[in-house]
Amino acid sequence: MITIAETDLVVHPLCLGSNIFGSNANEVQSHAVMDAYAHLGGNFIDTADMYNQWVEGHVGGESETVIGSWIKSRSNRASMVIATKVSKMDTRPGLSAKNIFAACEESLNRLQTDYIDLYYSHEDDQSVSLEETLGAYAQLIAQGKVRYIAASNFTPARLHESIKFSEDNNLPAYVAVQDLYNLVDRKSYEGEMSQTVAELGISNIPFYGIARGFLTGKYRPGITDVDSMRAAGAREYANEKNYAVLIAMDEIAKGHKTSLAAIALGWLRAQPTVSAPIASARTVDQLNEIMQVIELTTAEVETLNAISA
Repeated sequence: MITIAETDLVVHPLCLGSNIFGSNANEVQSHAVMDAYAHLGGNFIDTADMYNQWVEGHVGGESETVIGSWIKSRSNRASMVIATKVSKMDTRPGLSAKNIFAACEESLNRLQTDYIDLYYSHEDDQSVSLEETLGAYAQLIAQGKVRYIAASNFTPARLHESIKFSEDNNLPAYVAVQDLYNLVDRKSYEGEMSQTVAELGISNIPFYGIARGFLTGKYRPGITDVDSMRAAGAREYANEKNYAVLIAMDEIAKGHKTSLAAIALGWLRAQPTVSAPIASARTVDQLNEIMQVIELTTAEVETLNAISA
């Protein structure tokens, strides 16, 4: 278990993503995955109010609803760390105080809980003052409805500005970021953003930790029939450079007697500003591929750094 910097949240080194719960994985499948995750010691589940409004016939909130029904039926809220988000749901856009309060209540109802452990600003909203947004979070924390706040999809400058404003005005500050980062998608995070996160003493809880499934190794040259509803997204990574990354991962995985997904997540954990990477699973078999926590050697990390640069 690890403790997220700037918090007392003690979490499993794999954060279970839930953007497929209620869509690619129905409620029964989702409950089975969460049961297996908890049985293996997992306690950190990530969702958002807008999951999965992109699915035809959905409006958002479906993932939270599935998680809420699981928490209630298992009576395990106290042992779980639940993260959700506000500002990108079509019917609850932005970071005004009014919207944050309303969205939080709706998330709490869907999750069937009275508090959220980690509440993200899912994207920045510069039409609203930092005083209003952070003041709203301060009220939710004072009311016991939220424990900590975090930021996703912010620029380094806005993240720095937001945290400085919090410090200068005695308001709650963002304790983490959730940004896209994985072994074959490094450019958007490495550099200014990772430096800012390091300087602020917080961490990244990165999404797409296994690159939409590409880093499981199932997508290889000539292989077209993969049992995944996210195959199209994974194939966006299909190129010669990334196939070479898979070949290097094959050798490392063989040495550790583990899956390629576990190696991909191990590489993320080896990065100094990463705490618990996020990955999702539609089935228990897929979950088993991502649950093993592997510590890579310095040489293995350097090999993967060089070939994926």
